Amino acid sequence: MSEPPEDFDSGSREEREVAAEAAGDRSDLLSLMGHTYRGELGRMSSWRTRIDRTTNWAVVLTASLLTWTFSSESRPHYVLLIGLVMLSVFLGIETRRYRMFDVWRSRVRLLEENVFANALDPEGVKQSNWRTLLSEDLREPTIKTPTVEAMSRRLRRLYAPLLTVLIAAWLVRLTVFTSSENGVVATAAVGAIPGALVIAVVGCFYLAVLALTMRRPPRRAKGELGSTDDAEEWK
Repeated sequence: MSEPPEDFDSGSREEREVAAEAAGDRSDLLSLMGHTYRGELGRMSSWRTRIDRTTNWAVVLTASLLTWTFSSESRPHYVLLIGLVMLSVFLGIETRRYRMFDVWRSRVRLLEENVFANALDPEGVKQSNWRTLLSEDLREPTIKTPTVEAMSRRLRRLYAPLLTVLIAAWLVRLTVFTSSENGVVATAAVGAIPGALVIAVVGCFYLAVLALTMRRPPRRAKGELGSTDDAEEWK
């Protein structure tokens, strides 16, 4: 590597704005966009892997609890309620990870839609101010998905079915494996907590889950995967 000249000043305007020269040179800009795309894609893939890891934990936990709980009639039913708490914790973790993942995903989609798609078939860009949007987000990164929306998406995709399975298994455990003299409400008690209160809390929890899952359809992510009827050429 050659040594910089003795009069080199990294703080001079010419050196500080050296990257701005790419703005007026199309070949330099396209080369820079290629490197930017690879970097953003790498970060997006990293956060996608983190989301998948939490998903795997949730599925394994659900399967393990169901297997253990129904392996014997003497197994306590409240273990399934502990599973509900653990799935809720995983949902919170995955919601935060999804919001971070969406930061990089949105940048990748911006480049794919306005640079690479237009290079392959020049029909015009979808967003005329894509360069401004990208530069502003690089200077001041922002989270674009609200917490409630991210949680609703993760519930719709995975956690609502898992929570439903656990609650259904808990109800089966209370009804099928309960003697007639005890009753379902009495069996639902957890220690000193009355069974009626336990059932009421679980019912309110599930109603909240349904409300978040079935809420007004959230903002559709730009470029989100979906099915199409005109896909014969890809089959």
